[in-house]
Amino acid sequence: MELTPDFFMKQALKQAELAFSEDEVPIGAVIVANNQIIGRGHNQVEKLNDPTAHAEMIAITAASSFLNSKYLNECSIYVTVEPCVMCYGAIKNARIKHIVLGCLEPKHGFTNFVSKPSSLELTSGVLEEESVRLMRSFFSSKRE
Repeated sequence: MELTPDFFMKQALKQAELAFSEDEVPIGAVIVANNQIIGRGHNQVEKLNDPTAHAEMIAITAASSFLNSKYLNECSIYVTVEPCVMCYGAIKNARIKHIVLGCLEPKHGFTNFVSKPSSLELTSGVLEEESVRLMRSFFSSKRE
């Protein structure tokens, strides 16, 4: 049975909710190969005191470990929020072929800084409302 983009984005949202519960910026990511999740990650910057511990980086590490390869050529990454330039660089270096986004990130998202190479597929707006709602909820709680 072929699983839908919504199914995989819901899994990324579960990772984002985990980040939220740990008082991290609620971004989650999953990496999919052959209709199977092979890597999961959520932001752990505060927990690990590591500015590179973004959801995408953690998911890439998990997927690379699963495949025992630094290249994730036949994989897609589902991310609740558009990756930053650092994460985009890692996605590109891992040779992930498809990025699926929940919502765009108007200030720090990679599309503000780099042009998309033709070899990379980009889909945005998958469960966008859910991704935006989670981010707004997190940041409004910080402003209280």
